[in-house]
Amino acid sequence: MVADGRRTVTSLPGNSVAHGGSQADASVAGIVILLIEDDLGDAVLVQEYLSDSDLDARLHHVSTLTHAIDGGHEPECVLLDLHLPDGSGLDALRRVLRRWPHVAVVVLTGLNDAATGSAAVAAGAQDYLVKDQVDAAVLDRTIRYAVQRKRVQTAERRLRDGQLQTDENTRLQRGLLPTPLLNDTTVQVVSRYLPGQQRSLLGGDFYDVVQTDDGVVHALIGDVCGNGPDEAALGVGLRFGWRTLTLAGLRKADRMRLLEQVLVAERPHDGMFATVCTAGINLATSEVIMLSAGHPAPLIITSGGAYPAPTTYGPGLGMAPGRARWRESRITVPAGAGLLLYTDGVIESFCDDGTRLGEDRFLTLAARLSSIEDPDEYVDALLAEIQHADAGRHNDDTAVLYLRWPADGPVSDKS
Repeated sequence: MVADGRRTVTSLPGNSVAHGGSQADASVAGIVILLIEDDLGDAVLVQEYLSDSDLDARLHHVSTLTHAIDGGHEPECVLLDLHLPDGSGLDALRRVLRRWPHVAVVVLTGLNDAATGSAAVAAGAQDYLVKDQVDAAVLDRTIRYAVQRKRVQTAERRLRDGQLQTDENTRLQRGLLPTPLLNDTTVQVVSRYLPGQQRSLLGGDFYDVVQTDDGVVHALIGDVCGNGPDEAALGVGLRFGWRTLTLAGLRKADRMRLLEQVLVAERPHDGMFATVCTAGINLATSEVIMLSAGHPAPLIITSGGAYPAPTTYGPGLGMAPGRARWRESRITVPAGAGLLLYTDGVIESFCDDGTRLGEDRFLTLAARLSSIEDPDEYVDALLAEIQHADAGRHNDDTAVLYLRWPADGPVSDKS
């Protein structure tokens, strides 16, 4: 590197220099620069140019790639000579980019290597400088632009990654939170899903509602133990499986048995299981046939209160593969009442006194609000009180499914 037609060779005290010009750009203030250059004279010139510029920077100098990569440096900009004792050309650039993929790299070339500089930019460098054509202003401007371009590229990549994550969550949410498949428009279905705090993905809670050709409305709610993408994916698979088996006309116990086979085949480890509750509602008689695989019993909500539906429990899916048995529970829901299915995220939320809500206090809360006639308003009020008391302390998913139907529904001779 030449300045005013002469070459200056001096030592670099401590191999670093800090400088802040009076007109320093705050957007690149305090930038850390790593110079990888085996020619001491060229290194001294870089130091002098930075000192003469308005760039607020701290320079670290090493003479080999090995010292740079193994030295523990965390720069925001790397000035890389393309002719080093232990690396040259694009190979040296690739090694630097592998070590610091999010750092702006400016390569230093000779007069005869301008084509190599262009190739380096195409390979991932932000810019290149021909040593004999550099001064303080050129170095200042090149470093500023390189750092800013790299920051913009990094921000754009993060935005793309965030959009991809959002799209993934949307697809996953669509799988977990379906649109009810109903022929009878008089059936009211209200559903709410509250994902746990500080997670990018929905968890393993899932639900569904479908009506078969015989007029029976079938409801499902379930919870795969744990949180994360594996549990969410398994929840989606179980919901799709249940909907398919239900529309195919399989008996309730057979559906549960086949769902367990799906879970066992798809789960990533033997400790994963799911709790499930299903309900088949005969709209003509308000008779409900329920099966529970370790899941909390639904609540029957009347205008004057609430009470748990009498339920016979079987083991959760996957807890005793091939050996579990599930028995049907038959109940009749009073005219005008509704059926509230929920996951354990509801009862495991916290109360003002720091203890868990639990089934008894949840039942009391559900009964106290039961005078609210509109199903949407009722569910919103219920969850609002739970969330207010919990104050963000609970990090499990919460799903609620509320169904209500008229007492004079269509006649059905099957359940």
